[in-house]
Amino acid sequence: MHTYTDYVDYLQKIADFNSAIALLSWDNEVNAPSKGAAFRGRQIATLAAEAHHLFIAPEFGDLLRLLLSNPNLSETEAHNIRLSYQDYQQATKLPVAFVKNFAEARTQAYQAWVKAREANDYNLYIPTLGKIIALCQEKANLMGYKGHIYNALLDEYEQGATVEMLDPLFAKIKAELVAFVQQLQQKGRPTDNSFIFKHYPKAQQWENSVELLKTIGYDLQAGRQDYAHHPFCTSFSPLDVRVTTRVNENDFMGMVGNCIHEGGHALYEQGLPATQYGLPLGAAVSLGIHESQSRLWENHVGLSRSFWASQLERVKNLFPTQLEGLSLEHFYQSINQVAPNLIRTEADELHYHLHVLIRYEIEKGLIDGSILVENLSQVWNAKYKEMLGVQVPDDKQGVLQDIHWAEGLFGYFPTYSLGSFYAAQFFNKAVADNPEIPAQIAKGDSSQLLHWLRQNVHQQGRTFAPNQLCQQATGETLNVDYFLNYIKSKYAEIYQIQP
Repeated sequence: MHTYTDYVDYLQKIADFNSAIALLSWDNEVNAPSKGAAFRGRQIATLAAEAHHLFIAPEFGDLLRLLLSNPNLSETEAHNIRLSYQDYQQATKLPVAFVKNFAEARTQAYQAWVKAREANDYNLYIPTLGKIIALCQEKANLMGYKGHIYNALLDEYEQGATVEMLDPLFAKIKAELVAFVQQLQQKGRPTDNSFIFKHYPKAQQWENSVELLKTIGYDLQAGRQDYAHHPFCTSFSPLDVRVTTRVNENDFMGMVGNCIHEGGHALYEQGLPATQYGLPLGAAVSLGIHESQSRLWENHVGLSRSFWASQLERVKNLFPTQLEGLSLEHFYQSINQVAPNLIRTEADELHYHLHVLIRYEIEKGLIDGSILVENLSQVWNAKYKEMLGVQVPDDKQGVLQDIHWAEGLFGYFPTYSLGSFYAAQFFNKAVADNPEIPAQIAKGDSSQLLHWLRQNVHQQGRTFAPNQLCQQATGETLNVDYFLNYIKSKYAEIYQIQP
């Protein structure tokens, strides 16, 4: 191997392996019988080990070093090589045996998580979760880090993120949000939102979710939606990007939020340049930027007055009894009420970040050993009482609500809040560049917003690091004030208070 074409062929072969792994993982969460978990874990582990073995092969390193000094490459080609060499240097720190063990442990942990949720018993999850945590600690030590051990895991999902950066950022958000939430709660609920919790049959909720996905621009000819225990988005290529959801027949907004959130992720994946399949410039830049896309569509669009101006009558036709006589303003104020709750994915825009903060603090403790996995349920419950003032009634609504730790995704949760901060900044700039966007959304047309995101975020792939991408798209690096100004302005109007 000595040419750029050899490099492309080699990386796309690895991408094919990773796509096969993703397909097996998707099937494991959507269709697979529980008795097949051990063999499915083996199959995924075998492919993961092979893909990793190919990526860290010395001959691939030799090819990258050869191409790094090739003056005849285009800037795009040279950039791909530079990024791949950075990835190669990181990947070679992880032995193939470790990658295989980690992949197998994740599959086992997922099945244990499902069984523990069904039994509402955290104790069933402890052995496999403990193994995942030990592997994450081993991974951090293999990768190397400065400062806190958790930094090694943070950097995997958000390049440049550290405990030293996040601690003061979360401290500011916590201080601002807690004070503002108290101000809202003193005012009292703006309207009765009990209609949200009437009975909404599963079939009609599914029909609504598909229409919502179409409305925001999700291409169903390049994807599909299915049910899963925990909603997620997965991609095999920009032309096959799938989402999953779950339904609660007594909560109308639960499936709506899940659907639009995962749809936002899917729009990003469908918007990546297909010509760069398998290459760095064809991949999402970070989990924080990925979350910015889901949070932008879920909150700035899906919870906006403009969006429901175009959707409410259609939804009322699906649920004529439940939504009878409901005005747009009543609906808008109802879906944007602020109150503490137990479930992160069902939290309002303000309390959501306290849910993330709890997980951030717990993850740091689990990885540095200051929190023991055996005590995790008690620690979780205590933090929810302290930060949100709620009593956790059982494990299913507490420590077992998220799939992320079963998947080994330690370091992922902070990107949810970072995503909201990026989202506010992106949406503000998109509307500044195209002031007609809200009026278009009110007519059921979000294409101009999607076009702005395609041009400024999706098509960029990994051309820029996260904060550089933010600078290119908005004219400045991440500025959390856009998020704070957005929520204070929005909720001050809904609750009729001074922001």
